[in-house]
Amino acid sequence: MVRCFVNYGGSGPEKARPTVAVPKELDWDMWCGPAPLRPFNGGDPRETTGASRGGIHPRGFRNYLDYANGTLGDWGIHWLDQVLWITGEKYPKRIYSTGGRPIAGPAISTPNEQTTDAPDHQLATYSFEKFSVQWEHRRFAGNNTDKGENVGCYFYGTKGTFHMGWQKGWTFYPANANEQVVSEAPQLNQPDSQNIKELWADFLNAIRTGTKPVSDIGDVHLSTNMALLGMISMKHGRSLEWDGEKERIIGDDAANKLLRREYRKGYTFPKA
Repeated sequence: MVRCFVNYGGSGPEKARPTVAVPKELDWDMWCGPAPLRPFNGGDPRETTGASRGGIHPRGFRNYLDYANGTLGDWGIHWLDQVLWITGEKYPKRIYSTGGRPIAGPAISTPNEQTTDAPDHQLATYSFEKFSVQWEHRRFAGNNTDKGENVGCYFYGTKGTFHMGWQKGWTFYPANANEQVVSEAPQLNQPDSQNIKELWADFLNAIRTGTKPVSDIGDVHLSTNMALLGMISMKHGRSLEWDGEKERIIGDDAANKLLRREYRKGYTFPKA
């Protein structure tokens, strides 16, 4: 079993942000693109309190479901990608997800004000042939995890638990309490604790040599599917049987309709 998680502390009920004028330098129609043209509510994206979670633009869009898929779409892609990368798997066979907004409160969307509408907690279970994966995010109070960071994934094995962490590296906790815990610190570049330089170097090398990059779009497509399917299951209210080869939900026409969105007039997208 693998458990992926992003657990931050609670922040209280969310208050609606008022509609404000679009900045003159921002083409709001183009920014919204094929998604619905919602009112602009601006805001500092660093605001994360219950009274004022960030507006739609520039970063708050992650928690507006017209434009993204909440924490599962934002954070989930990174950790679900780790799972497929490490295990070599491609497709879950069954997906079930549930969640809600008991902390943030009901979503509001009027011409004058709006809140986010993504769930403030969500659980998703992915069944593979030989193991299960659980996704979890929550913003309840006292949100500490049992080991290490509050972000990452635990791989549960016969000899112990491997924690793939975020900013603190990885740690292996042996099942035998008499054995030593093993860990390795992350190798991150400063001043922003990112490894963007290495990723670009790897990508350019893949172009020059024709080799597969470490972050390959085909692999990330499979990870993205997992995040999207988790949100579809939650919206749909039931489990999904997934045919990964055909990329279709088995025996559920209503759920399959959620695999593609209606695009706003004036915007088209090529159909594969």
